[in-house]
Amino acid sequence: MMLKKPLWYWALTRCRGLQAALLVTIVFTVFFRVFPLEMQKRIVNEAIRFGKLHTLFLYCGLYLGAVVLAGLLKYLINVLQGYIGQKILYELRTGIYRHILRLPLSFYRRTPPGMVISSVTGELASVGDFLGGAIAVPAVNALTLLTFGVYMFTLNPLLAALSLAVYLIEIFIIPQLQKRFNRINSDRVTTTRKLSSVVGEAISGIQEIHANAGFDLEARKVERLSQRLLQLRHRMNLYRYGIKFTNNFFQSLGPFLLFLLGGYLSITGRFSLGALVAFLSAYEKLYDPWKELMELYQGYQDARVAYRRIQEAFDLEPEFPLQPEGRPPVQLRGAVAVEDLVFEVEDHVRLLDQVSLRAAPGERLALVGLSGSGKSTLAMVMAQLYRYNQGHVYVDQWELKDLTKADVSPHLGFVSQYPFIFDGTLKDNILYGKESLRMNSPFATDFETDPPELADILQVVDSVGLTDDVLRFGLNSVLDQARERLLGEKIVALRHQFRSQWSDALQDTVEFFDVNRFMDYSSVAVNIIFGYPVEGGRPCEVLPARPRFRRFLKEVGLEEPLIRLGLDVVNRTVPLLRDLQNDPFFFRQSPILLEEMTQFIELYERYGRASLDRLPPSVQQTLLALALRVIPGVHKMTVIPMDLRKAILASRSRFKVYCTQRDAGAFIYYSETAYLSGRSLLENILFGRLKEETSWAWTRLTEAVVDLLQQEKLYDTVLEIGLDFEVGSKGDRLSGGQKQKIGIARALLKKPRILIMDEATASLDMASQNRIQQLLDQDLRGKTTVISVAHRLETIRDYDLIAVMKSGRIVELGRYDELLEKKGLFYELLRGHG
Repeated sequence: MMLKKPLWYWALTRCRGLQAALLVTIVFTVFFRVFPLEMQKRIVNEAIRFGKLHTLFLYCGLYLGAVVLAGLLKYLINVLQGYIGQKILYELRTGIYRHILRLPLSFYRRTPPGMVISSVTGELASVGDFLGGAIAVPAVNALTLLTFGVYMFTLNPLLAALSLAVYLIEIFIIPQLQKRFNRINSDRVTTTRKLSSVVGEAISGIQEIHANAGFDLEARKVERLSQRLLQLRHRMNLYRYGIKFTNNFFQSLGPFLLFLLGGYLSITGRFSLGALVAFLSAYEKLYDPWKELMELYQGYQDARVAYRRIQEAFDLEPEFPLQPEGRPPVQLRGAVAVEDLVFEVEDHVRLLDQVSLRAAPGERLALVGLSGSGKSTLAMVMAQLYRYNQGHVYVDQWELKDLTKADVSPHLGFVSQYPFIFDGTLKDNILYGKESLRMNSPFATDFETDPPELADILQVVDSVGLTDDVLRFGLNSVLDQARERLLGEKIVALRHQFRSQWSDALQDTVEFFDVNRFMDYSSVAVNIIFGYPVEGGRPCEVLPARPRFRRFLKEVGLEEPLIRLGLDVVNRTVPLLRDLQNDPFFFRQSPILLEEMTQFIELYERYGRASLDRLPPSVQQTLLALALRVIPGVHKMTVIPMDLRKAILASRSRFKVYCTQRDAGAFIYYSETAYLSGRSLLENILFGRLKEETSWAWTRLTEAVVDLLQQEKLYDTVLEIGLDFEVGSKGDRLSGGQKQKIGIARALLKKPRILIMDEATASLDMASQNRIQQLLDQDLRGKTTVISVAHRLETIRDYDLIAVMKSGRIVELGRYDELLEKKGLFYELLRGHG
């Protein structure tokens, strides 16, 4: 196991070829670092003393060449050292992360996520920094020290021994200070992990914090830990700079002794001036390798502390091996048998006690009971998520805890009540189980490892009732350039067919773009430009700050009427809505957003009755921006006078000419014959906007659009685009029901022999629940063993077996009608549920 390996193992066994190249480079580097010292001595003693210019030029040239070569080789050493460190860090980090992912679920129940994140990211970085130089730094600097020391002894043994004695004293003092530093650093690592956990917990629970206004409560947690970190960092600095002071003191003491004794020897004629210069240079250069060795020592101590803490935290064995040894994975048929099962957690708390039941391949088993009865725990044990303590769980004839993940995972689908949705696309999440199978099963057949066809994915999507959602995502998607080139012309052709077939029938649902008409369901800004900016953004937000647009409004006489319209919106809206800020519903009919109300209340009280010429420029721009965002058909509190509508409509063609002359590429204008880049697929098909965002309007529109898409064989293409919808972090752009449908689709795509569902339809509406139940009753019956933790007892009427649980035990076992006749706990549950 990798975490049992000592820290030096990684330095000595990884990147051996690069390490060897590094050592060879070091040997040459040391030679070229010592060579200039000899040149210094010869320049003084031979060239300067005897006035030999050609000798001076020769030695200076050799000196410069050696310095340049030493610098280049040092640069090469640093690059190699850095790469080796990052390469080892990559292997260490990915290996540890793989190990962490396989740790038992019980580990994650007691370990804060922040601690794991901090360990894998920040703490391992110091380990990598050390390992990169673990061989190179001591080799190059020890060899340099030895070479300089030998050279100094050849110049003067007495001075050399005195100089090196200073370092011996330093070697004794610094480790004592470092030990104290390490203890504080260990506390600092622990506190940093706690801080990461608190911050991570707050981010995960931000909704609850906002709901309870728990800002101060959470801030105090961070303040306490930050205060502790402040104290620890201060104490660490005391020792860190104490080590630095000690090092600097002894480094300054050495030259003092050399000048005193070396100067005396030189004056008395027992030491040449050139030799003294060379000796002083050699001593000065001793500091660099010594400093690097001290830094390596400190780096080693930091890395040792971090690595030891990581070992302590994660040195656990996975509960189930990943791959079988010496055999291919078993093929399972789906029979499940539980005999005298016992499952305990910490402190010998027994969650399951002497549980026994069995289900034949293709049968359906329901687990029911009150909250805390153990039904979900039993489902997770049978899903190989927990390792049981006593008894047996057999899948076919195999003991479950003796099987590997490669044995069980291909044949098992598990859906929890709250399926986790990963950041990425809808398709990525649906394919997650299948993709994991493909990557983790070297023994799998080509059929099992080939990516699913689009038709297979869409079939599963339809079976769980997710098609309408995927269609909506697809129609509301903006095509990338590649897809736009591929589909643009087809969508424009579809647009014409849609208008010819459905324009009359959908007049009350869709407002189609018309260059000759004022559009009630588009903003005033869109009505003026009849298009949108190329660089993106809503026209009503982009245009008000543009001086060129303001000049255009003045030229066509629209600036003053629009500012007046904005002031009229304020005067009409603020008095009505200022006392309704707790009810967002009423703000739907106003261009003033709920979060802007405070700003506009202040504007209303100060300028509500003012004439336009008394309004400051900043207020005028705010009112203009407000007027430009007015959508008459939506913002019913606002009335746009007919003469202003006509003026806006008349300005439309003038705006296009105005912009074409000054900035031809600034806007994209609505055209029935061109694809609208940067706009949604639906907007391109409709060439218009929905008048109401209601379910009945969407249903009418969908029926019309789907009919045409199917005629033109583009329906599956739009669904494929919808599958690329980005779901957001933890699926925060999805509803709870959509997440559950994705979880079920993810499991079904694997075509499992055993399907375990832990209240997997609890967030679905009644129609969706019935659809899933029909899938279980008809499509999977006899093919897949279904084990369901049920929350709606009427859905399990036709199940082959129902296990009623209480306090970790099965208290009743039988079919639906049999349990009702007993009038026991199941009967009471059914009455309570009704």
